[in-house]
Amino acid sequence: MDRKIEKKTWTPKLIGSVLAGSLLLGFIIYQLVFADARSSMNVDRERLTIANVTRGEFTDYIPVSGSVEPGEIFYLDAIERGNIQEIIRESGSMVEKGDTLLLLTNSNLQLDVMQRETDLYFQINNLRQTRLLLDQNDLSQQAQLAEIDYQINLLRPQYDRFRELHQKKLISDRELEEVKEEYEYNLKRQRLTYASYRNDSIARSIQKKQLRDSEARMNQSLNGVGHILDNLVVKAPIDGQLTTEQIEVGQSINAGERYGQIDIIDKFKARVQIDELYLPRINTGLKGTFTFSGETYELEIAKIYPSVTGGRFEVDMVFTDDAPSGIRRGQTVRIRLELGESEQAVLLPTGGFYKDTGGNWVFVVNEETGKAEKRTIRLGRKNPEYYEVIEGLGEGEKVIVSGYENFGKNEVLNLSR
Repeated sequence: MDRKIEKKTWTPKLIGSVLAGSLLLGFIIYQLVFADARSSMNVDRERLTIANVTRGEFTDYIPVSGSVEPGEIFYLDAIERGNIQEIIRESGSMVEKGDTLLLLTNSNLQLDVMQRETDLYFQINNLRQTRLLLDQNDLSQQAQLAEIDYQINLLRPQYDRFRELHQKKLISDRELEEVKEEYEYNLKRQRLTYASYRNDSIARSIQKKQLRDSEARMNQSLNGVGHILDNLVVKAPIDGQLTTEQIEVGQSINAGERYGQIDIIDKFKARVQIDELYLPRINTGLKGTFTFSGETYELEIAKIYPSVTGGRFEVDMVFTDDAPSGIRRGQTVRIRLELGESEQAVLLPTGGFYKDTGGNWVFVVNEETGKAEKRTIRLGRKNPEYYEVIEGLGEGEKVIVSGYENFGKNEVLNLSR
């Protein structure tokens, strides 16, 4: 007889399908919830530069180059044109103030000086002749006054006697009137002559003062003209070391032409060129150091030149103490110029990553997972060795500081050895 076969609900096939579906669903859930969906790439660790983030003293400085120059320079410029007649002191010689350096000759200048001296002597003689004429005119007027006074002195008693005789009817009216008229004429003449003499004396006094002043100026001019030829004898204005251009006997030097300089060699300074980017941060008093013959020397900015040429400006730095022994003009020194006070900070070594990220993010290495992950950071000041980390990194972390140009847009790097 037939027997009814009961159908099983959980067959092996069904159980296998359920298990497979569960595994697939779990994998999908894991990928959606737990798996790392960030883009990644494999990178050979040996090709990377990895640096440690540290905490230490951050010194805000920049390296600059300076050219050593004398602390004081006196330039030698020709005052008068001339040809070199004799070279007394050669370039490189130590000279003292007043030492003769060059002898120049200029025949045209000598003739011109002689002509100018002759003209001045002629003008001075004319002034003296004019002053002599004024003195003679003064004496002539005084003689006239003396003569008038003499006539009045003679006429006054005569006039008095004639008045008495006239009163006694001993002389006629006509005789008295003649004496009276002559006496009064001389009195009037005396008043007019004295007034004229007084006015002329004032004018003469002013004119003679002007003549004296003119003569004094002409004598000064004469003295100056006489010293023009002294400029053909070139002398050292100060003590120091003479440096001249390539000059030869017979060579012509024009007026105003610079042919050398005298350096005060017991003082030195450094002329430093700095990128215009740092112009707002540069002030007098900033200090810098450099090493010479194993010793460290300190300099200080004493002068800033505001003009910018080729994207750079210049400053003068002077030694805060004695200059190094053996240093020479023209030497180049590498100076560590400090822009601010040192202070404690989190430090990230410099590297090629900055040009790819602008300092906004870096790859931070996780030694446990063997990965490097992209992280946003914020950097502050920079010196040639370190960046100042404002936020995003902590002491002891490791960062890839070499260039990121080959990493594309990947956010995770799998570091292989």
